[in-house]
Amino acid sequence: MVFRVGRLSGRIIQSLVLLFPTAWRGLSGSLQETMALPPMMDQLPPALLEACVILGASYDKLKELYQSRQQCSDCNGTAELPLLEPEVLHILAPPFLSRSLAEWEESIVFLEGSPVLTSTRLYSPYGFCLISKYPYYTALKDCLSCLLVQLRTCHLSDMEERVLSCLLQEQRVVLFSADWAQLTLVAESLLLFLKPMSWQQPYVPVLASTMLDFLMAPTAFLMGCHRSHFEEVAAETDDLILINIDVGSVSMSGRETLGLPEIPAAAAECFTQSCSDLNEQRAQKRAWQSSLNTDIQRIALELLVNIFRDVSSHLNFEHRVFNSEEFLKTREPAEQLFYKMVLETHIFHSFLRDRLNRKMDAFDRMELHTRSGMQKTKCMVENPRRPTMQELQARRSSCLPEAKLHKRLGLSLPNLGDGPPIAFQRHASLTKITALHDSIFKLPEFPSFLTLQSTQRFYNELLLLLGKAIFCVPPENSALLARFCYLRGFINTLCFRRLEALSDFQNLYKTDTAIFPTQLVTWLVDSLQREERQLADRRPDLKRLILKVKTDGERLSVQPDERVKRFVLPRTRLPRAEFVRCVQESGIVKDVPTIHRLFDALTDDGDQQQVDPDLFKVFYTFWKEAEAQDVNLPPEVVDHLDNNECVYKLSLCVKTSRGVGKIAMTQKRLFLLKAGRPGLWEIAKFREIKEVKIWSAPFLRLRVPSLHIHTSCRAEVFEANLKTETHLWDLVVREMWAGRKMADQHKDPQYMAQALTNVLLMDAVAGCLQSQRSICSASKLAYFDRIKHEVPMMVPETTSETLKHRVNPSLDLAEPQTVHVLLYTPGQLSCSETEGDGNPKLWVALSGGRVVVFDASSWSMLQDCVQVGNSQLNCMLGVDQDQVWMGSQDSVIYVVDTRSMSCHKQLTEHRHEVTGFSVYSHQPYSCSCEGSILLWDPFSLTVKRQLQITCDRLSSIQVHNGMLWCCCGNSILELRQNGALQRRVSLPDDLLSKPSGFNSFVLITEQGQLWTGCADSGELCVWHTKDPKSPFKRIPLQGISGVNCMIRVKDQIWVGCWGDGALGGLCSGQVKSQVLVVDAGSHLVQKELQAHSDTIHTLCSAEDRYVLSGSGHRDGKIAIWKVE
Repeated sequence: MVFRVGRLSGRIIQSLVLLFPTAWRGLSGSLQETMALPPMMDQLPPALLEACVILGASYDKLKELYQSRQQCSDCNGTAELPLLEPEVLHILAPPFLSRSLAEWEESIVFLEGSPVLTSTRLYSPYGFCLISKYPYYTALKDCLSCLLVQLRTCHLSDMEERVLSCLLQEQRVVLFSADWAQLTLVAESLLLFLKPMSWQQPYVPVLASTMLDFLMAPTAFLMGCHRSHFEEVAAETDDLILINIDVGSVSMSGRETLGLPEIPAAAAECFTQSCSDLNEQRAQKRAWQSSLNTDIQRIALELLVNIFRDVSSHLNFEHRVFNSEEFLKTREPAEQLFYKMVLETHIFHSFLRDRLNRKMDAFDRMELHTRSGMQKTKCMVENPRRPTMQELQARRSSCLPEAKLHKRLGLSLPNLGDGPPIAFQRHASLTKITALHDSIFKLPEFPSFLTLQSTQRFYNELLLLLGKAIFCVPPENSALLARFCYLRGFINTLCFRRLEALSDFQNLYKTDTAIFPTQLVTWLVDSLQREERQLADRRPDLKRLILKVKTDGERLSVQPDERVKRFVLPRTRLPRAEFVRCVQESGIVKDVPTIHRLFDALTDDGDQQQVDPDLFKVFYTFWKEAEAQDVNLPPEVVDHLDNNECVYKLSLCVKTSRGVGKIAMTQKRLFLLKAGRPGLWEIAKFREIKEVKIWSAPFLRLRVPSLHIHTSCRAEVFEANLKTETHLWDLVVREMWAGRKMADQHKDPQYMAQALTNVLLMDAVAGCLQSQRSICSASKLAYFDRIKHEVPMMVPETTSETLKHRVNPSLDLAEPQTVHVLLYTPGQLSCSETEGDGNPKLWVALSGGRVVVFDASSWSMLQDCVQVGNSQLNCMLGVDQDQVWMGSQDSVIYVVDTRSMSCHKQLTEHRHEVTGFSVYSHQPYSCSCEGSILLWDPFSLTVKRQLQITCDRLSSIQVHNGMLWCCCGNSILELRQNGALQRRVSLPDDLLSKPSGFNSFVLITEQGQLWTGCADSGELCVWHTKDPKSPFKRIPLQGISGVNCMIRVKDQIWVGCWGDGALGGLCSGQVKSQVLVVDAGSHLVQKELQAHSDTIHTLCSAEDRYVLSGSGHRDGKIAIWKVE
């Protein structure tokens, strides 16, 4: 008998070159195929592998096994085969491609036995351990383009669309190939295309022939088999998606066609067009391979963004609810079956969980950077969902502009008038998926013999090379530095150098927290010996790291809420609290006061304090039917309306003073659609209305009520006989009129959006009650019309002239939140593709570490949540153009990348809460409440200098002419760079009895003046910096109880104040707050501005053109003021 172990085939060599870390292959003596490497191998570099170690059973043990087996056969007995320990048989070194077949065969062990039993063959597995400088995931990404070569017989649009559609619908997918190596490569590539979604079902890229019965599992899966089993699998099991990689075909077992819904046409068309651009790049060599792979990932991500762009608008984050039924109603009829199947999959459930957890991944970044102008305008106010004129036209032409990601239009801030918005030029390039630049790190020579000494010598040499590499990396290349620190920390862990490993992982906070190995660091901390723990306590950096790991571990012991709920109509009676929750989950409205008014309207039957479930179902049906209403307007009418206008209410055909027709209402105007005539006749814009009343018109012997509308642009009164709808239309028009007036006076478009929501709720309440009291119940929702009669709505003239606009950063939340900090970052005149949008931004810090980002050129919301920790933020600072530093109460400085809107760096040198920032000569300073002041290197993120001052509480710092000015409660200190005290400004004696001291100050260096304010004093104190014994000027602030913040803008001092007593308008009975503008030369108050109904917490200057003020949670809005 002749038996052979280990003839390598050309396919195995190909697998080695393609960098698969581990490959197991049963090798038979019948393998006689010749080596024929494909042409693709010539394009791959020969030195991707450092070594190939072949593991298996030795010759002696196999011979002994064979002899014992032969003896058992002679004795007619059977014995269980023993387990053989693997041994290192051979170590192969590059180059691999230059070896001939004879050289490969000589490198492998062959066994020649006695030719007695010619009918017997012995099979033995080999293990191939590949050693490469490239991580597994990096090598796999680099070989993504190999998938294109394997699919060269088909078009990308013909195959990949169907494969991705099957995966999104979680079908039973089986890959086939004659090359075992290609199964794993293609399967991993397809899963990469699904990012940020992750496959949740069984995944077996290579399925052995003895395990084919796994393919009969009823659940979804993704598996791979050898092509020789194709016919067998197709005949045995039905409804399998069979993908032949070698041929490039997709079929379903038991059927001639797939029979599955296809990907939506608009998204598929964009995917197909983008894929066609890749055909010219397939033949390029490795120099273009990185760019090619990035394009592939971007196009696949673009497809998913187009498919699931609108999912977030149907999520309720507070209650973790996804309203799937309403999402399906917004899809085209031909696409609903596809979405319905995808929405029931585990992979989509995982995607929803990430969205509800506000995970900032590649999907969110692309969706953010590819929003159209209309989508960004919608982010400014929260209007009820209705199709706009532009969307109606797009639907009819079957060409949605939002489906084209490369067409990004920007809109300036819409004027509160009715004129068209002013367009401005914007950079329209797509933000590409960022990738690390190639950097070659040469590993030390691998030892020939694996002994303990050689292994330790290899590790020591590797640590030495990593230390040199870390020293040579420039500080601005933090991503590469993080990878080196991670690798050195891992090697130190293998060498049981726990403290050095923890120090390396600690550096990841300053370089890239995204790759911080939390579980490994936790294990290292728990495994520290007593001596090691004592040494760690002596090192401040390790002591902070250990404390943070322990704290985070205790916090993670409480499992976060990972549920994803679907909205279900209630089946029991709803008290007020349950009614609020149910309405928020349904997506009707989020505002809690509005929901309380809705509850009162639906329980207007005596002492009833619960809403009947049947009544709620009827109300919900009325609301959703009105929301899904698609008014078929003629083209002549659509042309006369603005693109962002929506028809929210349409009357029956009635008789009016301008003829018979239907009255239509948008968010801007009322107009009449005349019966039998194309076109429209505008009744009035809401801001032009002077009077609305119900007039009883005589008809025979009856008095028929009719609606009269008097406008400022026409002398004649418009009259409409709306019959039974007269009183409801009277409520509707009055509420819209009052909301429009409130929005114009307060420069806040959210008032108009709120009035519109009230109107639609009135309509639904009146429709579901169907009783004589329905109009009385609906009137409880007429909020703006009621307060118009209760309190004066006029805004002071000075406020109206100075106020530019107001925005609501809590737009997506159920209740307003306090605006703690504001930061304006200027735009960039030239912005390359990789830098993203160059417009200025407004950063808003809300409660609980939540940061909202606005585009300061249009005041549209760019990012609704950048989560930085869980504690309140005290201060923010823009560093260069690509970083924003945020100081938190948890003593951490979070570094946010302005391009990706993500936080991957943390500075943990402070021991207590960070209270202030300042910058001087491009060098940032930070301070914490216990008196610590740190000077930072903005590139390496290391501390250059540290000062410590003694005070009760250090609340803020400023740097002027190289001198440090520190606000320390009862005093303000001027320090030199070395920390020596230059001068002290003490709190006046009459203010020492107050509970708080200085909380803000402004330094005017050219005049030698220091302006100070106290939280419990209604005056400003002005000091001479050269003689700070007592203030030479005190400026009383009439009606003010304290000063919260102050900034200098040009020659003016802007002061945020608070006071007791009622203020007119919406502020009646609440905290009185004002923004005072004081002239720095005359020391006189020039303006008293009123725009907030709660305490003003922060002020911010935008290039000395605007001043922005943020208020407490009762108001929760940001006012934008013009600077004269």
